[in-house]
Amino acid sequence: MASPSKYGAEFRSDAIALWRASAGRRTYRDVAADLNVNPETLRTRVRDADASPAGAGTSQDTEVELTRLRAENARL
Repeated sequence: MASPSKYGAEFRSDAIALWRASAGRRTYRDVAADLNVNPETLRTRVRDADASPAGAGTSQDTEVELTRLRAENARL
């Protein structure tokens, strides 16, 4: 059985938003180093987020923007 994650859902969504906000200017490794997480874990989380449908009642664009803004707020 896998051990529980030490990072909450908000941290994970913020990490995904931070990577997406880089718009290809940074690698998974660069963003993961800033967050002190494993680059492969970040890549997997982003891939899983891309594969999952957006929350009920919100468009995927809205969800992406919300996640990006949360990551930006966390950096400030």
